[in-house]
Amino acid sequence: MRRKYYLIISLAGMIGLLSSCDYRRNTTGWQYFDDMAKSPAYETYTPNPNFADGKTMQPPVEGTIPREMIPYPYKKTDEDRLIAASTLENPLEITAENLERGKKMYEIYCMICHGPQGDGKGSLYTSGKYTYPPASLLSEKMMGATDGDFYHVITAGHGIMAEHGSMIRPDDRWKITHYVRNVLQAQAE
Repeated sequence: MRRKYYLIISLAGMIGLLSSCDYRRNTTGWQYFDDMAKSPAYETYTPNPNFADGKTMQPPVEGTIPREMIPYPYKKTDEDRLIAASTLENPLEITAENLERGKKMYEIYCMICHGPQGDGKGSLYTSGKYTYPPASLLSEKMMGATDGDFYHVITAGHGIMAEHGSMIRPDDRWKITHYVRNVLQAQAE
């Protein structure tokens, strides 16, 4: 009797298992909650009657700061550059890891203009696509610049150079500074 009972249970289990498989893949299965399959949310660029301006995509609330971003107190002016150059100090140690990360970030953000050696002969300039020569990081002026000066220029920009503070994290800006000063400029001496 027991054997018969186990046989019936096993047979029912096998039938249930085999009937649950659909090798044709013609159906996605049962849909229990319609709101999960068809989202009631508004898409980013669609009209939205919930807001006064009728737009779904709203600007951030005034005064909010993105995570991991510390507001930079200096502007893209010569006066602020001098203040930053004299007050900002690199908080990071010169380690192989920091230099390697600085090199990686330099290659991503800086090399296209300033070149692989930092001499201002990046591919944008040498190809003729950019007619104004970028600054040479090996010039006498840049060799005498402080870490704070480099950090400020990367963050806020200078002259025709755009700001990169919105793209590069603060620690990575200091690491780029370490790489330029301790690798590129050291090789040029």
